[in-house]
Amino acid sequence: MFVHVVKSTRKGQKGGHCSLVESSRATGMPEHIKILNFGFITRERIPYLKAAFNTGDPAQILKNELEKIAALEEEEKKQG
Repeated sequence: MFVHVVKSTRKGQKGGHCSLVESSRATGMPEHIKILNFGFITRERIPYLKAAFNTGDPAQILKNELEKIAALEEEEKKQG
């Protein structure tokens, strides 16, 4: 299982619509089965959601996701 994020903006806040999905191959083709819909989550909160629900070491996942957001914000700052 993992958190699937579709990027979007709502009321000027950047974030995404998040769902908890599970991968399967019921028909021979890979597909995602939606387990739970979280709705719109702001960009700052998405790393915590991913750390809580993805498989693996939560601390390492959180660290990686926070680094991704910091890099993304730095890139946006450079673009103006």
